[in-house]
Amino acid sequence: MRIVIAGGHGQIALRLERLLAKRGDEVAGIIRRTEQAGDVLAAGAEPVVCDLESASVEDLARHLEGADAAVFAAGAGPGSGIARKDTVDRGAAALFADAAEAAGVRRFLLISAMGADREPPEGTDPVFAAYLKAKGAADADVRARAGLDWTILRPGLLTDEPGTSLVALADATGRGAVPRDDVAAALVELLDEPGTIGRTLELIGGEVPVAEAVRAVARR
Repeated sequence: MRIVIAGGHGQIALRLERLLAKRGDEVAGIIRRTEQAGDVLAAGAEPVVCDLESASVEDLARHLEGADAAVFAAGAGPGSGIARKDTVDRGAAALFADAAEAAGVRRFLLISAMGADREPPEGTDPVFAAYLKAKGAADADVRARAGLDWTILRPGLLTDEPGTSLVALADATGRGAVPRDDVAAALVELLDEPGTIGRTLELIGGEVPVAEAVRAVARR
């Protein structure tokens, strides 16, 4: 397959690029800065410089032409403020979905966050609350698109521990942590599983091999 990943220099995206390239897929990683290109190349992907906060739908759609799937893995990052939570975590996700539809790319994976569909608890840090609201708005936008075969993945607390390839994947898992390695592995399996289209799934560390967990969810 040809797969285009928005946020191609992100920690999950780089892991995903390595996995996809290793199995022989053609991968493009959309990045904001040219100095990120070397890391994307090293992961086995083609770096594509395109600022998701300023690009037009037409510009972005050109990079998606001929793709079999699109993955939104971009984020404003921990050092950003409230404004960029909206322009990246919500706005860029909507732009990427617009571009996928314009390019005729139906399969669409969106990395979201646990708690994105609930009002943040009282006392939540304002920037984190803005992040959750932006993710929730992005999820709602994608769910409303009949032109996309979407799957939304909501990982638990992300860690840099080595992946175990053992997870819990369900409509609701409860809180928990999950290595970024295992999030990337789950995305690979989700790309190939049409039974997860139209599903919003939570992912944490667990006891079931990743591929088996995805197949089990697809059967439900």
